[in-house]
Amino acid sequence: MTFTFQYGTDQLTTEITLSIAAGKTKGVLGEAATRRINASHDAVKQIVAEQKTVYGVNTGFGILANTAISPEDTATLQYKILQSHSVGVGDPIPVEVAKIMLITKVQALAQGFSGVQLSTLERIIWHINNNVIPVVPEKGSVGASGDLAPLSHLFLPLIGLGECFYKGERRPTAAVFAETGMSPITLGPKEGLALINGTQFILSFAVKAVQRMHNCLEAADIIGAMSLEALTGTKAPFDERLHALRPYKGNLLVAQRLRLLLKGSEIMESHVDCGRVQDPYSLRCMPQVHGASRNAWLHLKELTSIELNAVTDNPIILGAHDTISGGNFHGQPLALPLDYACFAAAEIGNIADRRCYLLLEGKWGLPMLLMKDVGLNSGFMIPQYTTAALVTENKTLCFPASADSIPTSLGQEDHVSMGSISGRKLNRVLDNLEYILAIELLSACQAIEFRRPHKSSALLEYAHDYVREFVGFASEDRIFADDINRVAGLIKDFSFVQKLDAFAASQGINLNEGFEGF
Repeated sequence: MTFTFQYGTDQLTTEITLSIAAGKTKGVLGEAATRRINASHDAVKQIVAEQKTVYGVNTGFGILANTAISPEDTATLQYKILQSHSVGVGDPIPVEVAKIMLITKVQALAQGFSGVQLSTLERIIWHINNNVIPVVPEKGSVGASGDLAPLSHLFLPLIGLGECFYKGERRPTAAVFAETGMSPITLGPKEGLALINGTQFILSFAVKAVQRMHNCLEAADIIGAMSLEALTGTKAPFDERLHALRPYKGNLLVAQRLRLLLKGSEIMESHVDCGRVQDPYSLRCMPQVHGASRNAWLHLKELTSIELNAVTDNPIILGAHDTISGGNFHGQPLALPLDYACFAAAEIGNIADRRCYLLLEGKWGLPMLLMKDVGLNSGFMIPQYTTAALVTENKTLCFPASADSIPTSLGQEDHVSMGSISGRKLNRVLDNLEYILAIELLSACQAIEFRRPHKSSALLEYAHDYVREFVGFASEDRIFADDINRVAGLIKDFSFVQKLDAFAASQGINLNEGFEGF
């Protein structure tokens, strides 16, 4: 079933954005948005006709803002801005992220404050609906004057230039147009500037990060609970009375999830009188550490939701005689929470690595290195090397890009956010985190089998059995990279969390009850 979303009228969320990108929801321009778009474009035409000086309509850009452009050159100006600003370098960003850029740009322009033509928006929607996705280099934006370079590459195909991904191939736009029967469009006054002014590059990486980080947070609780079971830890630190005394929302949620994940565990009951007073922090403090990262994620989600429905163009066209040149294109509102989320995601990997190490020590009834015949075999020693490497790499990625600023445009643009780097960096941290969690999951599944015949809770046994559909118990060394990649695939495609949640629901359990949307 395909749902419909009205650009510029309905509220866009991360979920809806991703649904449009996946083709499950169709974005359209409704009557109200169409009316606003046409009125805004008429205002720009009037500005040109009356030769009223408005930045970017009949002036140069950046430091050239005081350079007048003649009425007959206003259209040429918009063509040239896409050419001159297409200076991105590096590998292309993921196709899905580029598609999200298109979606979020339509949402911003369709609100009717940017002066673009209806036909221009219709063409962008054609690209979305037909999966003709422009090639956008990953580097070159300073995240302040709008994401100028990546957005310029994104919209080169409108004027017949650049490249697109189409039918799984990277092809020149001209070749794609020849096959599809399309022709370049002619941009009107201000349109080029409206297309490249905005935060859609930063925003699109934020959208993906919100989705991916939430999945990692959910997985971390499940995997952490499995490690705790394997290490015969106690659930006492997750008592809701304790967390009521320090009621951070993330802490409360994680503690609840751990209680429910561990409920009914035979393993837990088997050592209730073992005499161990306290577990190591990586087990005992999961609500505090995972919870703090959840709070950071929620902050990012909330601000991303605002940005999804914001107008980040400049100048804003309120009417033919009412325009405002401001700074809504500045990426700082997203740069800071993206950097914050970067630390938070890295810490989930940090504590997961510590649990991996605990599983290898040979304490509390587990064999050293999670294998009985070590010496001849190295067991799970070396997978933890990989978590250590990934954790350290993530730490190097935690320097906040938003802490830096380099003036551009000969000093006219003298403070920039570098939020584009923050967004890309967070997704690189998440790449590494997914592998770290996969290695902990692989190790926890191995360890938990040394607790037989005792079983864990129904939920954690289901999680264990699902992993075992792809990776078996290791009685001796093998190429563990293959195992890691298979299990990482279950994290990356969200199936590990989704399968567990579906099973929990079949048992009448909602791990996040009372924390909907969190």
